Amino acid sequence: MNRSASRPKPIDFGYRHVTVRIGDLVATRFSLRMLVVNAVLAAVAIGVAVLSLGFGDYPLSPLQVVRALAGQGDDFHRLIVIEWRLPMAIGAVLFGALLGVGGAVFQSLTRNPLGSPDVIGFDAGSYTGVVITVLLLGSHRHWSVAAAAIAGGLLTAGPVYLLAYRRGVQGFRLIIVGIAVSAMLGSVNSYLITRADINDAMSIGFWGAGSLSRVGWAALVPSLIGGALVLGCVTVFAPVLRQLELGDDAALAQGVSAARARPVLLITGVATTALVTAAAGPIGFVALSAPQLARRLTRTPGVTVASSAFMGAALLALAHASSLAIAQAYRSVPVGLITVCLGGLYLIRLLIRETRRNT
Repeated sequence: MNRSASRPKPIDFGYRHVTVRIGDLVATRFSLRMLVVNAVLAAVAIGVAVLSLGFGDYPLSPLQVVRALAGQGDDFHRLIVIEWRLPMAIGAVLFGALLGVGGAVFQSLTRNPLGSPDVIGFDAGSYTGVVITVLLLGSHRHWSVAAAAIAGGLLTAGPVYLLAYRRGVQGFRLIIVGIAVSAMLGSVNSYLITRADINDAMSIGFWGAGSLSRVGWAALVPSLIGGALVLGCVTVFAPVLRQLELGDDAALAQGVSAARARPVLLITGVATTALVTAAAGPIGFVALSAPQLARRLTRTPGVTVASSAFMGAALLALAHASSLAIAQAYRSVPVGLITVCLGGLYLIRLLIRETRRNT
C-alpha cells in the first residue's frame, strides 16, 4: 500500500496570493496618491504663475491677463503680460522644478535630508564663477554667465567630492566638507565685490540675492533648452537613483555601479542649480525643502524626482507671487530673500528633528 497516496494533501489557503494582492493594492494606492499630489502641485504652480501676471506697477485683473494670453484685449496689456511678465512667471515654474530635482538628486546620493546643493556649497561655487566672469572678465552675456556658473559648480563639486571620499563617499562627510567650502567661497565672493566698481558691485549684489526680475526671453529660452536636457537626463537615471538610495552594495547586487553612476548624477545635479544661478542668481532652500515636503505629501518611503520637481515649481511660483505682492504694497523684495527666510525656518525644524532622532 502506498502510504504517500493515503496522506491528506496540504490545504493551500492562498496566503501567497493574498500577500501579492495586498502588495499590489498598497503600490497602487501609493501610485494613485502620487499622481493626485503631482496633479495638484502642477495646478497650484500654473495657477499661481498665471495669477502673478497681474501683479506689478500696472495691476491687471485675471480677466485681462487671460485675454492678453489669448492674444486679445489691449495691445499695451499684451505687451505687459507676454513680453515683460510671462518670462518671469515661466522662469519661476521652470527654476523651481530644476531646484527640486537637484535637491532630490543630492538627497538621494547622500541619503540625508540635509543633502542639498545650497547646503553642500555647489550654489556658492556657481555664484563664484559668475562673480569672476562679471567683475573680473567684464562679460555680461548670458552664455558666458551660464558657462561660468556650470564651471564654478563643477569645480567646486570636484574638491568637495575628493575631500569627502574615504573608501567611498558618505553623505554626512560630504555635507560637512561642503559647508566648509561654501564658507570659504563666500569670503572670496565678498572680497571680490568690495574691490569692484560701485555700480558693478550693486548689480552683482542684488543679483546674488536671487531675483527673477532680470529674467527675460533672451535668458529664458537658453534656460528652457538646458532645463529640458537636464530633466531628460535625470529622468533616464531616476531608476538608478532609487537603487543607490538602498546603498552601494545593494545597488551593485542589482547591476548598478555606484562608482560610475554617482559622478554622472553629481554633474547633472550641479547643472540643475547652475542653470538657475546663471539666469536668476542663487535661490536658496527650495532644493532643500521641496523633496522632503513632496515625500511627506505623497507618503513614499524615499525621495521621488517627479514629485520634487512639482513641489519645487509650486514653492518658487508662490514665492514669486509673494514677492510681487509685497512689492506692490511696500517695496521690491527679491524672491531669494523670501525663500531663504522661509527655508531657514524649515532648516531649523529639520535640524531639531534630526537631532532628536539621533539622541
